[in-house]
Amino acid sequence: MSASTTPPTGTDPRKDSLIEYPSVFPIKVMGAMADGFAEAMCQVARQFDPGFDPRTVELRPSKGGNYLGVTLSITATSREQLDSLYRALTSHPMVKIVL
Repeated sequence: MSASTTPPTGTDPRKDSLIEYPSVFPIKVMGAMADGFAEAMCQVARQFDPGFDPRTVELRPSKGGNYLGVTLSITATSREQLDSLYRALTSHPMVKIVL
């Protein structure tokens, strides 16, 4: 007989988290170098973390100056919060990539 690789009933490995909540969690967002991009990302972050401090934002322009990397450090309180924030960021029209 071979060992089963199916998880026990009632457990979902996708729900398991290695993150302890609450914790400061950095999220990197890439978009075109455009006026208002960083401010727009801060507004999205504030929707999910009312205590978000925009002074902690790190900005990194691309080598060619066409793109801007924005690191948002939010206080993560749950996996649901992080999932919702990622969905909001990835669906934002100014965003190219979220890491």
